[in-house]
Amino acid sequence: PRLLMGASVVVAGATLATGLGSGNPTGLLWALGALAGEVSFSMLAIPLLPKLGAIRVSAYSTALAVPMLAVVGLVQEGSAMFRTPTAAETLGFAYLAVVVTVMAFFLWYTSLPKLGPGTAGLFAGLIPVGAIVTGLVLGIATPSVYDLAGAGLVIVGILVGLTARRSPEPVPAPG
Repeated sequence: PRLLMGASVVVAGATLATGLGSGNPTGLLWALGALAGEVSFSMLAIPLLPKLGAIRVSAYSTALAVPMLAVVGLVQEGSAMFRTPTAAETLGFAYLAVVVTVMAFFLWYTSLPKLGPGTAGLFAGLIPVGAIVTGLVLGIATPSVYDLAGAGLVIVGILVGLTARRSPEPVPAPG
């Protein structure tokens, strides 16, 4: 019950930060899509992790994303997708590839069997909090009262969820 209560508070905080804060309804829909993606990643990965390990699951997830993103790029940009990136874009791509993709997938898939999907899922609420902090650090956005209240709720929800009783054994993979 505490895990579910914490998850509900996390969702409320993330919704507040992305929907009523400096975000907008479109941003809220994208955030909900990201949440659905995180849930899907987790549920699909749980049975595969014991067999393949975090590195292979991360590599396969990334490899499956390449053709999907190529199609989106072609539809959105057409042949302009193939232009040579600027130095700044290259650094951005490197950061996205190494930190946001490789490290994030590896850390997520390493922690998922240890924490269990419920507890690990609480941390998906940090996505909008990270966006708020990034906007502030880069000087491109000032958080609103709603952003800060939503971020506070996310943190409270995570803390509530982490106080839930856990079984001493890791969550077994189904099947």
